[in-house]
Amino acid sequence: MSRRRRSYEAGHTPKFLVIVDDTPECDRAIHFASRRAARTGAKLVLLRVIEPHDRHQQWLGVADIMKQEAQEAANASLEAASARAYSVAGIKPERVVREGEKAEQILLLIEQDTDIAILVLAAGTGTEGPGPLVSSLSKTAGTFPIPVAIVPGQLSDEELDALS
Repeated sequence: MSRRRRSYEAGHTPKFLVIVDDTPECDRAIHFASRRAARTGAKLVLLRVIEPHDRHQQWLGVADIMKQEAQEAANASLEAASARAYSVAGIKPERVVREGEKAEQILLLIEQDTDIAILVLAAGTGTEGPGPLVSSLSKTAGTFPIPVAIVPGQLSDEELDALS
C-alpha cells in the first residue's frame, strides 16, 4: 500500500519527477516539468537510475571501476539536466541517483518522497514506438500512486511553453 501523498499539506511542496536518461525525448520532459513547476510553485526532482552491472566481474576490481564510472556518468547527466531546467525556468532541481531496476527504483522514490505529485515522461518521436521508458512504465502506470503525464516528444519549446 502506498503512503498518502502530502504534496499540498502545510509545510510540503508538490514535486514533479522526471527520469533522466539518454533518450532525445528526455529533454522534452525536463522542459515541460521545469516550466510547469516554476509556474505552479512546485519543485522538480531529477532521477537517474544506474542499471546494475554484472556482479561476477570482480577480476582486478573491474566491477568497482564500472560502478564508479556509472556513478560519474549519472552525475554528469544530472548536471546537464539541471542546467537545462535552470535555463528553461530558473529553477534548481533536486538530483537523485539510484542503482537498480528502473521501474522498481522509480516506485521506491515515489513511495519514500510523499511530496512527489506527478511523474512526467516524454514519448519518443520515432517509428519504433513511444520510447523505452514510456513503453516499460506503461505496463504498470495504472498501479502508480501518482498521475503519470506523457509529453508528446515532437512538441517544440514554444509549444511546451504554451502548455505549461
